[in-house]
Amino acid sequence: MEKTYNPAEIEAPCYARWQAGGYFSPDASLPADAPNYCIMLPPPNVTGRLHMGHAFQDTLMDMLTRVHRMQGERTLWQPGTDHAGIATQMVVERQLEAEGKTRHDLGREAFTERVWQWKSESGGFITEQMKRLGASCDWSRERFTMDDGLSDAVREVFVRLFEDGLIYRGKRLVNWDPVLHTAVSDLEVISEEETGHLWHLRYPLTDGGGHLIVATTRPETMLGDTAVAVHPEDERYKHLIGKTITLPLVGREIPIIGDDYVDPAFGSGCVKITPAHDFNDYAVGQRHNLPKINVLTIDARIRELPEIIGGEEEGALPAHYAGLDRYEARDRIIHDFKELDLLEKIDDHKLMVPRGDRSGAVIEPMLTDQWFVDLTRETQDDGRPGGLAAITRPALEAVRGGDIKFVPENWSNTYYQWLENIQDWCISRQIWWGHRIPAWYDASGRVYVGRDEAEVRAKYDLENTVVLTQENDVLDTWFSSALWPFSTLGWPQNTQELAYFYPTSVLVTGFDIIFFWVARMVMMGKYFMGDVPFREVYVHGLIRDAQGQKMSKSKGNVLDPIDLIDGIDLESLVAKRTAGLMQPKMAAKIEKDTRKEFADGIPAFGTDAMRFTFAALATTGRDIRFDLGRIEGYRNFCNKLWNASRFVMMQCEDQDTGLTDAPVTLSDADEWIIGRLQQVEAEVAKHFADYRFDLAAQTLYEFTWNEYCDWYLEFTKPALKADDEAAQRGTRRTLVRVLEALLRLLHPIIPFITETIWQRLAPMALVDVQSTDSILGRPYPAFDESKINTQAIESVEWLKQVILGVRRIRAEMDIAPSKSLDVLITHATVEEIARFERFSALLNSVGRIGSVTALTAQEAVPEAAMALVGELQIHIPLAGLIDKQAELARLDREIERLTKELEKAKAKLANPKFADKAPPAVVQQERERETSFQTQLHDLSGQRARISQISG
Repeated sequence: MEKTYNPAEIEAPCYARWQAGGYFSPDASLPADAPNYCIMLPPPNVTGRLHMGHAFQDTLMDMLTRVHRMQGERTLWQPGTDHAGIATQMVVERQLEAEGKTRHDLGREAFTERVWQWKSESGGFITEQMKRLGASCDWSRERFTMDDGLSDAVREVFVRLFEDGLIYRGKRLVNWDPVLHTAVSDLEVISEEETGHLWHLRYPLTDGGGHLIVATTRPETMLGDTAVAVHPEDERYKHLIGKTITLPLVGREIPIIGDDYVDPAFGSGCVKITPAHDFNDYAVGQRHNLPKINVLTIDARIRELPEIIGGEEEGALPAHYAGLDRYEARDRIIHDFKELDLLEKIDDHKLMVPRGDRSGAVIEPMLTDQWFVDLTRETQDDGRPGGLAAITRPALEAVRGGDIKFVPENWSNTYYQWLENIQDWCISRQIWWGHRIPAWYDASGRVYVGRDEAEVRAKYDLENTVVLTQENDVLDTWFSSALWPFSTLGWPQNTQELAYFYPTSVLVTGFDIIFFWVARMVMMGKYFMGDVPFREVYVHGLIRDAQGQKMSKSKGNVLDPIDLIDGIDLESLVAKRTAGLMQPKMAAKIEKDTRKEFADGIPAFGTDAMRFTFAALATTGRDIRFDLGRIEGYRNFCNKLWNASRFVMMQCEDQDTGLTDAPVTLSDADEWIIGRLQQVEAEVAKHFADYRFDLAAQTLYEFTWNEYCDWYLEFTKPALKADDEAAQRGTRRTLVRVLEALLRLLHPIIPFITETIWQRLAPMALVDVQSTDSILGRPYPAFDESKINTQAIESVEWLKQVILGVRRIRAEMDIAPSKSLDVLITHATVEEIARFERFSALLNSVGRIGSVTALTAQEAVPEAAMALVGELQIHIPLAGLIDKQAELARLDREIERLTKELEKAKAKLANPKFADKAPPAVVQQERERETSFQTQLHDLSGQRARISQISG
């Protein structure tokens, strides 16, 4: 092995070995009744680049996949990407814009071909980045939501749901992006607090008896008001319910209604109701049978003629608003209210503003014709099961009945909450890239649905003379993603993969898409497959920075996982973090903060260190703080493992490591580490089964670093130097076999370094090494109780405590670690005295303990430092070990220094100007300093008292 651990040199060869060996595909040699294990990769956007959330989630999935694969299960990690309709279309449209063209210049067919061309050239970037992480997906089965097979599945599902009466077309309120001109899902809407205003407007009562004041953050929508609502129990207004007001600027007479939706404490307690432009108002309008008046065009300008649904025809809106952008109209409306003396006041107001995550435009609730999946009706008009009974309720019962288990379990409440308050699902998008809805219209607007036009004509008995036009809208990408667990396995064909792997084993996902993806997969799986799509849902937290802040471009705190693997210099990091920022002040601040935090850039940590960090951070909490200090620590862990392995190989290469029939003798230390390995194997298996990746990582870290590297390697040195060949052979065999098993235990977390070391170690450790050329072909270690020697474990744990006790005394008394110490013991049992004799070589070589003298109860103990191991007392006489006067003088100086520091800290905390006005974090830091000084003074005073008792 090379002297220095260098991740960049080992990672690519390892990955090539795995792919060439076919280790990522389900093992075809397994019997038909072998257990199956399957994970579906949540398909990243084809436009995507790997971010920290991807890297974290992919690492967890890869760990599970590698564990189950090595446990002998038929294992599939199914990969693929999502066509990302809006995002991908925007990428290609920007390319066309640079050429001075639009998609309309090309036409739909040519534009779609252009997108496919972009996908073939640039769409696989995130897949290659996943390979850098070590992702062991079966890439031979990689799918794309727009490939032929998945497109067939999408059409099949749409047609069946339509034929079952569970898909319909109607005019409903949806999130509308006025820049992209399409409906968008809630997940594509980012709501953040912004500073705005609350306008208080006077609405005159029709009977001339005064006016009501309504407060609104969107005055431009008042042109579409159809009611004013008050709380039915509000004493101020309940007598007005049933009367009307005359809508200013428009002259329309609208009712005053009572509804519990109104909060009497907000504003004046009167709320304008605009059902066509607000989701809450829409619900109120439904309850009171109010008309819906749409006053906005698709690009959020004021219409000349309003679109009225559920009411009588009305004339044009005031002409001087027609064609105005919504914000221009807002200014003019406020001006007109002021001119009419109907503007009560304007307050500053913080409000949540919804913006499209792609366009950045403020989203408008908009009444548009869309396609919906019925999720709310109990039964249809013809008596067949409606969406609630057919789709929604089975999805609820699947979790309530235990067919699906959430981990942690509390996330099931989030799942229930959404399904119990579900709305019909808008599945249409007004773009060109995506699955075009398989519906056709004739000249009169009648709709026909089928898998293709030929089927439509045959099913509806339409002559070729009937001109059909296909629906322009495409399906929401979540529609195809909802089919992912079975469409990727070949449905609607009855494939072997479906038989093996559906239902899949576990879904690994973030809590933010329980609504959008998890629930919909359960709905579709239950409806079309008759079974749940997965047995468990492991919900992980979201990666944040070291301070707990969300990573975002605007905060300048984004970390690129590839930069953590390969390293990045400061100038490149600054350029990356400030690229594309439009505000110079923001860019300058981010540059300053980056230069301060990363003065030397980011060093190359390698993939394994990053993966171990992710594993260690995978707690059951909601937020995960990523600190570069952690990844540096796990880079040191990899170094420790590398150096320990080099030591083992230097001791064991070209030596008999127990693979022959020669006699072998195992020491207590050998038996101890073998037994501890079995206990660790059991603990790790449980932690992986419970999805406690953090506990698995912690257990393996402590065993590797503390027990194997720090203790056992030291324990082996006397045996390796002794003249007993059987004992040498036993120790060498234990060294290599425990390390080989440890590498397999660690492999799912840190695959590259374990594969590399295993390649060198395996011939020394395994008789059957020729049966595989990779650690992935070896079984995952399993607990074997017969290998546990309880007596050896207890004896060596006792030995460790003795050595640690002596080491503590050395540290307290500032005695050199290399100095051999003679010790006295009291209250020792017969067994403990025998252990001191049996372990004398280890006590000397590892603990630097010389002679051991057991004192009787009658013998006096000289002035000495003492350590306790249970009832056993270990004494180290201090006379002659230290210069008493010099040590007392040193301690006095240190006590004096700490006393002054303590007094300063106390004075600072007693000063009201500091305690009351300083930031809480600064005050807390000073309190911690005070406590630390008190602790140090207590320890030093005790040490001084002990030394002062030494004679001479």
